[in-house]
Amino acid sequence: MIQLFNVTKSYGGEIPAVKDLSLQIPKGDFVYVTGASGAGKTTFLRMLYAAERPSRGQILINRQNVTRIRAPQIPYLRRKIGVVFQDFKLLQSRTVYENVAFALEAQGKKRYEVSKKVYQALKEVGLEHRLQRKPLELSGGEQQRIAIARALVVDPLILLADEPSGNLDQAVTLEIMELFKKANARGTTVLLATHDHSLNQQFPRRVITLDKGRLVADQQPHQG
Repeated sequence: MIQLFNVTKSYGGEIPAVKDLSLQIPKGDFVYVTGASGAGKTTFLRMLYAAERPSRGQILINRQNVTRIRAPQIPYLRRKIGVVFQDFKLLQSRTVYENVAFALEAQGKKRYEVSKKVYQALKEVGLEHRLQRKPLELSGGEQQRIAIARALVVDPLILLADEPSGNLDQAVTLEIMELFKKANARGTTVLLATHDHSLNQQFPRRVITLDKGRLVADQQPHQG
């Protein structure tokens, strides 16, 4: 599903953000991407949805070479990828419904289909009763669940989450992890960047650890 071959990303400084990274993530996997601040987690995720281009190396997603993709093809790549950001990136002037519908409308879906899928996605995250609210009328946890609904409404092959629990309390974090688990159980490949080691203790999964852009550990969950 996701393959990286000797990927390096430099911004002109002495130390690359990502250095000689090679790994494979099979379809349906759930992977934590860990490491200290500045380890390269965000850059790694951004390269997967072509927000950044690697300086060297190759990235394949579903056998498509993302490093060679042309700008007009990027929106089509992103139709397969849901992204959840730490700061939500919701459109503050739009309602909850409009925020989630936006991803489907960009794909040219018919209005009745958009309506049906948005309601289902919001029901999945327990916020179908907040359709007409604006993001700033909601709590941080509710805003993050809206962001997750927006990411999942397109039925993505891959879900990328960058520190999704960074600003949230423990109870809300557990609710959000349950949403990621359910998406993964339906077959979505999940990559979750986090520095919260307690998540892996409560929800053991494969852990990839980066340090100064390099892959320093790749651990499978303990069985038993």
